[in-house]
Amino acid sequence: MNKQTLIEAHTRIKPFIHKTPVLSSRLINEMVGANIVFKCENFQKMGAFKMRGAANAILSLTKEQRQRGVVTHSSGNFAQAVSLAAQKLNVKAYIVMPKNAPQVKKNGVETYQGEIIECESTPQAREATANKIKEEKGASFLHPSNQDEVIYGNATAAIEFLDDYPKLDVILTPVGGGGLIAGTALAAHYFSNNCKVIGGEPMEADDAYRSLISGKIETNKSFHTVADGLRTHLGDRNFPIIQKHVEKIIRVEEHEIINAMQLIWERMKIIIEPSCAVPFAAVLKNKEEFKNKNVGIILSGGNVDVKNLPF
Repeated sequence: MNKQTLIEAHTRIKPFIHKTPVLSSRLINEMVGANIVFKCENFQKMGAFKMRGAANAILSLTKEQRQRGVVTHSSGNFAQAVSLAAQKLNVKAYIVMPKNAPQVKKNGVETYQGEIIECESTPQAREATANKIKEEKGASFLHPSNQDEVIYGNATAAIEFLDDYPKLDVILTPVGGGGLIAGTALAAHYFSNNCKVIGGEPMEADDAYRSLISGKIETNKSFHTVADGLRTHLGDRNFPIIQKHVEKIIRVEEHEIINAMQLIWERMKIIIEPSCAVPFAAVLKNKEEFKNKNVGIILSGGNVDVKNLPF
């Protein structure tokens, strides 16, 4: 993997994604005492950064592999991303989703003609169901976060960000499965002058924070967080990248996530989902650390159930 790999991924997916806008808020800047810019992946096709990794993964398959279809397991955003990318490329998509996944995300998958197969809401059940389909149909498995092609696709959001704002001191992303922060860290490594990458993570699902301390992949016992997109753990492909290139991970409480989410809705007039608010919550919690810095935050997605808001 080198800089050229990321450039090729970006070139490959450009016809299938939006170059998302970057927004800022004078009020938020004053509140934190920093110059904050938000890369709005909530305006990405299907409403989240996941479109980048999904498109790159499917485009990296051979013609024969595409004919047999693709399978993934996801609670929502990657499910929609794979469905849409597959639909655009005329590839059959089998989507394994937990029974309790938000209805809005199931609706999204169906809109993009993905075939939903429901399972219990545990990582074990997801993997077993996806493996069964892989064997039965010969479909290629796409991992939401722990696959090189997905990580490289995800990196393109930060490549665009740094292209528009080369003087960023730090970029923050949420941490769930680790695919976004790993891609962002690679982009910062190859395309910036010493821009640091920091993750934001819920206290209730802080496996990445603990993994960086222990030096091995930790898992979560509970997933009681409003940030439904972050109820997952790191993998063996993204963890070494995170270990090498991520500065640190800041943990935030549930009320801090909800407050940060509400602030962006109210002040910036844009829709973001709870997972997306986590890195901004980390900045609000640690204002001193970010004071007078050029801070980039990747707003990862905006697929929220508006009938079930946490505030």
